[in-house]
Amino acid sequence: MNSPNQPLPTFDEVLLCTPQTSAEQVGLFLRRCLIPCGGGEKIYTMLYADELSYDVSCRAEELFQRLQRFNSRYRLIILCNCEREHSYIPSAFSQYKVHMIPQRPLAEIQQYLQHHYRVAEPANSAASVFKGNMCVGIVSSRRAGMGK
Repeated sequence: MNSPNQPLPTFDEVLLCTPQTSAEQVGLFLRRCLIPCGGGEKIYTMLYADELSYDVSCRAEELFQRLQRFNSRYRLIILCNCEREHSYIPSAFSQYKVHMIPQRPLAEIQQYLQHHYRVAEPANSAASVFKGNMCVGIVSSRRAGMGK
């Protein structure tokens, strides 16, 4: 948010982890991050890395240790749930741990995201469905089974 005109991360810069995320997916992601190439100054982010299975987490740490020797200029952020700080990945990378609390008010964060997710010309876009010509939206229901 410090550079409001910078684009949001692209699909290759973010890995959304679940218990079903495979070691191959994590390996490909870490290789993109840690093997030097002319890809620019991307910031790679693993979200919910604490949800990776134990086996995948072990393999990820081993690969990270091998690859990080070749590139001292990598930019990697690993976000984990603070309630799961004793799972494998947060423990393995604990020397780099930084507790973070959002520093911006919610309204400012929402405004920033609206700037990046608004479709300029929604005529031929599904964004016309969402409020304010947004290309993303959250649909929820208080009752289960309502088809949302």
